[in-house]
Amino acid sequence: MTQDTRAEDVTVDDTALELTAAWLALKEATIALQGLQAKDGSVADAADHAAAHELVATITRSIDELRPRFPHDDAYLAASVVDFERWASADFGIPDFLDSLLAFQPQQHRVDGIRHLVIFPMYTQNGSSNRFVEALLVQAIWPEFIARLETEYTNRLFVSLRLIDFTPGYDTNSAVLFPETVAMREIPPFTWGAIFQDREAARYRRVVRAASEITKLDLPEAAARMLDDQALAEKTFVMWDLIHDRTHMRGDLPFDPFMIKQRMPYFLYSLEELRCDLTAFRECVAITARLRARAESGPELDAAEAEMLEHAVLVQYAVIFDRIFRFAITGSRVRNYDGLGGQLLFAWLHQRGVLHWTDTALAFDWESVPAAVVALGDAIDELYWRSIDRPKTAHWLAAYDLVRGTLTPNPASLWARGLPDDVLAGLPKGYTDAVMDDEFPLSMFFEALEKKMRPVIESTVGIRGDDD
Repeated sequence: MTQDTRAEDVTVDDTALELTAAWLALKEATIALQGLQAKDGSVADAADHAAAHELVATITRSIDELRPRFPHDDAYLAASVVDFERWASADFGIPDFLDSLLAFQPQQHRVDGIRHLVIFPMYTQNGSSNRFVEALLVQAIWPEFIARLETEYTNRLFVSLRLIDFTPGYDTNSAVLFPETVAMREIPPFTWGAIFQDREAARYRRVVRAASEITKLDLPEAAARMLDDQALAEKTFVMWDLIHDRTHMRGDLPFDPFMIKQRMPYFLYSLEELRCDLTAFRECVAITARLRARAESGPELDAAEAEMLEHAVLVQYAVIFDRIFRFAITGSRVRNYDGLGGQLLFAWLHQRGVLHWTDTALAFDWESVPAAVVALGDAIDELYWRSIDRPKTAHWLAAYDLVRGTLTPNPASLWARGLPDDVLAGLPKGYTDAVMDDEFPLSMFFEALEKKMRPVIESTVGIRGDDD
């Protein structure tokens, strides 16, 4: 088990780091190098090798200049220079940055405000599929109440970050930094995964503010405060993501929780991601009740406990509003599993009478909302528990029944009509091939909302925390 670096163990001069000549030179050279790289990360044209050598020399020189500012990452940055030089000496074939990836261990330095220089050839999820060299300056978000919460919701792989500056691969919707995206010769055991909560919080604030105005939603006071306070929203997303992330590894799971090597109907991914979000919601309901009871009957909550209570309440609002206002209408309609999860949550709450769309205004019965949300989480948990004893395709069919019990399938759906016997008796591939790209189309409510929200959603591409 790794140990978190303590704040007193790290002294870093990070003043205006993103404005230093070394970073700007590194960023410029990295962007220029991307223009020479093929999709697999190589520099395929030998005529470009001389220019690539000059650019890599600038990158490695800049890394060496910046290394004193990152003493906690010195071994990684030294290994990065070696990986770049090895790549250049091998005529810029498909890059292999395994050695520097293994040396980069940000989960050992979860200190609020500590910075990292990150540079790898990698693709970016929800961004570019090219394995170009990308460079980032990032900063940890790790307040005391999260450090304390993590002792109860243990997740030693979880890293919470804020974007400071970045190359074009992150001028996208990508809000994660995962080691599996790096170009490398073999797949090692992964020891960390990072999420940019500042990006999540910033786009949440912009989208929810616009959506609440369009739908005439009267936001609760606590939820409204989050829209005016980026730091408050960031910490809320850290708490949400910490619990969400660990849920992938816990519970009665009928399959590999990360589903990395499985090809399945996309609504299975919808239910898994929604299960993790609803677990975070459920746990925050429990944390809220426990801390409120303590505050009423026992000694006064300390500062970290008071902040934990505040954010446990905010996570509940964030899960609901992010899911129904942003997830449901973001991205294409091609197997959009997060979009489907947002649609399902909205319809579930509407059909249970705790969400109302009346006289073109949206309203919630907030006292009844927690029980309704938890009930959806319970239904997914029940599906998983029963499916431990089911064949894979029977689990798929049961999952489809759960979704269509609330959402209306596409009228042309083979799944909704009943798959033919040759598919039912065949390989799982036949089941997956029969799923439509848009198996559960948007409802009339979401069709209308999407048209009004489209410019707002598009404006969040590449957003960072200070883009108010």
